[in-house]
Amino acid sequence: MKLAQLTAYLESLAPLAYQEDYDNSGLIVGQPNQEVSQALISLDCTEAVVDEAIATGCQVIISHHPIVFKGLKKFNSKTYVERVVEKAIRNNIALYAIHTNLDNVMMGVNARICETLGLVNFHVLAPRQNLLKKLVTYVPTAQADQVRNALFHAGAGHIGNYSDCSFNAEGTGTFKAGEGTDPYVGEPGIRHHEEEVRIETVYPANLESKVIMALILAHPYEEVAYDLYNMTNQHQQVGSGMIGELETPMSEEEFLSEVKHNMQAEVIRHTAFTGRRIKKVAVCGGSGGFLLKQAIAAGADIFITADYKYHEFFDAEGKILIADIGHFESEQFTQQLLYEIIQNKFVNFAIRLTKVNTNPVKYFI
Repeated sequence: MKLAQLTAYLESLAPLAYQEDYDNSGLIVGQPNQEVSQALISLDCTEAVVDEAIATGCQVIISHHPIVFKGLKKFNSKTYVERVVEKAIRNNIALYAIHTNLDNVMMGVNARICETLGLVNFHVLAPRQNLLKKLVTYVPTAQADQVRNALFHAGAGHIGNYSDCSFNAEGTGTFKAGEGTDPYVGEPGIRHHEEEVRIETVYPANLESKVIMALILAHPYEEVAYDLYNMTNQHQQVGSGMIGELETPMSEEEFLSEVKHNMQAEVIRHTAFTGRRIKKVAVCGGSGGFLLKQAIAAGADIFITADYKYHEFFDAEGKILIADIGHFESEQFTQQLLYEIIQNKFVNFAIRLTKVNTNPVKYFI
């Protein structure tokens, strides 16, 4: 299939608009229209991974971490980043990254951690703001259902686990069609009164063009009146980290042993035990130290993440147990998640999980 078909599906689940400002998710190397028949999935894109793609005939590498974070000014093979990009281009291998946009969605990286740890009732720890907008439009009563359905199909009307959400109020609209118009109702030059329904519905800002197009195509009027409003509401299904619960509380030592085993961690760095049993668990794949205050505020007994610095451990202040399990370890199951996502959608598309362990951190035990 075309590479664009694959990336469009991935971005429908984890829109690029949901990535953090510093990130560089998306198609890094390659042409959207190039043909692909096999994909290689990895956490990182290294030279060894590109060599594996060449050897196995994969035309695209889908990695969690982008190989390019900052602009490259030269291609002299001096750094591993330059060498990876050069080798990929020479061998016509596309490089695609799905990073913090996959971290920030409900079915993404942190949900997989929660599932791996056996947590229940998990949800986003720090929901994002300014991702939602509201559409208000006015439709003849007879066509209200037609327009509502088109808006819902385009992605509007989702609030949490509810869909097809809208507010509707009946009223009377007026308009006078000018010369050269072909009004759906009324006559040019004469003010017309029409019984209409005011429809209000919310939508993700990244779907705006799709929603507006659906409105215009479904609306019977020649000129469609609508208003768009920015919303500061939190998007409860998009954001950083997650928090869930254990079905049965455990001691701190018992739970850390479970974490070490389930997350396949070589070692866990942690703060002093608090003496409390573990019930509520906050997690964040990768570098999640910025979420500590939210984890404490949410009543978490433990915060599992990675990349904690020495002085940052003091911030626990006995209020919570911090457990640093390692960056690679916290995100390694993302590879299987991506494999399942693609396999479930494209059943005849060949997918490979890398056999290369890209973890740059080694442990002397």
